[in-house]
Amino acid sequence: MSIKDSILAAALAAVLPFTSAAYANPETEPESAAVSEEVTESDDSAQYISPEEFVANLEFKTGRVVLGNDLATLNLPDSLVFLDGENAQRLLVDGWGNPPDDVPPLGMILPAGVSPLAEESWGVTVEYEDSGYVSDEDAADIDYGDMLKDMQADMREANTWREENGYEPVQLVGWAAAPRYDAEGKKLHWAKELKFGDSEANTLNYNIRVLGRRGVLVLNFVANMDQLAEIEANVPAVLAATEFNPGQRYAEFDPDLDTVAAYGLGALVAGKVAAKTGLLAMLLVLLKKFWFIPVVVIGWLFKRIGLSRKDAPSEEASAPAAPVAAPAEAKAEEPVQAPAQTVMDLNKPDDADKR
Repeated sequence: MSIKDSILAAALAAVLPFTSAAYANPETEPESAAVSEEVTESDDSAQYISPEEFVANLEFKTGRVVLGNDLATLNLPDSLVFLDGENAQRLLVDGWGNPPDDVPPLGMILPAGVSPLAEESWGVTVEYEDSGYVSDEDAADIDYGDMLKDMQADMREANTWREENGYEPVQLVGWAAAPRYDAEGKKLHWAKELKFGDSEANTLNYNIRVLGRRGVLVLNFVANMDQLAEIEANVPAVLAATEFNPGQRYAEFDPDLDTVAAYGLGALVAGKVAAKTGLLAMLLVLLKKFWFIPVVVIGWLFKRIGLSRKDAPSEEASAPAAPVAAPAEAKAEEPVQAPAQTVMDLNKPDDADKR
């Protein structure tokens, strides 16, 4: 089962108890039940569209794309397309079944000519962590082998609590790609192989961080482990396409004006949230969010699960391209006290720092 299907299944499992309780109540008035059923069917019909219609309604961009308020620029090759924050949120939530986030990403990079609903699809979420200038002075001193052992030990410790509280364990299998730092381009990238519970297929967590004057661009690949070779083949293009704009570049750091982050490169790999509050704190948020999914979407979830297993293959419409326009800047998100569960959040920056 792919990570997209796993998330959908978890969402469905979360809403089933509510629907079961509702239908098990023998005192429900027939008239009320009929009205409820009519509303549910109406809402369900309004939410479901064909895969081709869904893809056609996404506004893909090509070429040069400006991120945020003149923060950075993507110079995309013909092999890549871009969705702005609003369209990226639609794909992540409505297309791939992730819980909605209060603030959408700055955007999302995808392969051109591939339907985002196809099994072979993948994407790169783009966010910005406004946490200050991250010093790379420790780059040559980091022992990523020792770091991996520490991260695995932290994960095992966290899993003890998770299993005691009814959550599936998450195993850090190892590096899918060892951390690599481009000192000249100020770009760090690495990949982890993860195993969620008893899932037969392991999950890929591929990350890129681009250092800037006042913060870090956070690029996370959303893909399956069996796509590692394809992802690695596309990493150079994504790295080359991503640059901070003048005034935001790493070399322009002014110690008299700018803030220095309270962590270095090692914490970016280990996870800044983990360094602050422990790994446990970043493994629960999305699971908790599942409980806020309205019961009315249960019919849509059944259809989406069927769609992802049967109707999503490559025969679907390919991703169309549209003229380039700068996306709107995302608003600041309120701090989230609860922690995160799926692969998308294992290296996610503090929500208070994201915009």
